[in-house]
Amino acid sequence: TQADLRDGTTVLVFYPFAFSPVCVDQLAVYNEVLEDFTAEGVTLYAVSCDATWSQQAFKAQLNVDIEQLSDFEPKGRASAALGVLHPGGFCERALMVFGPDATLRWSYVGDTPDDLPGANLIFDALAA
Repeated sequence: TQADLRDGTTVLVFYPFAFSPVCVDQLAVYNEVLEDFTAEGVTLYAVSCDATWSQQAFKAQLNVDIEQLSDFEPKGRASAALGVLHPGGFCERALMVFGPDATLRWSYVGDTPDDLPGANLIFDALAA
C-alpha cells in the first residue's frame, strides 16, 4: 500500500515467473546483498503475477528473505497501473525505486524477460 511505501525507501522488483531460471538468479543475487539494502534503510519487495502460494513456495525453495507480493487477483492490475504488465499477462522484468514520500524516483524495464539487472543498478539509483 502507499502507507507501506512511506516507511522509507522501497524497491519493487518485478519478475515474470516464479521458478524460471532468470528469476531464480535475480532474486538470489538480490538476496545476497539484502543486508546492504537494509543497512541503507531500503526495503525490497519482489512482485509477480503468480499466485501467492506459488510465490511462497518459490521463496521457500530459494531460501530468500525478500518479501513476495502477488499481483494475481485481479491479475496484473498493479503491474498494469505501473506500466510493467507484458501483453502476455505477466510482469515485465522491472525495478522501481520509491522514496519515503511514495514518489517514484527511478525505474528500469528490461528489454526482454531474459534481462538480468544486477544489484548494482539499484545501488546506483539509490546513490543518485
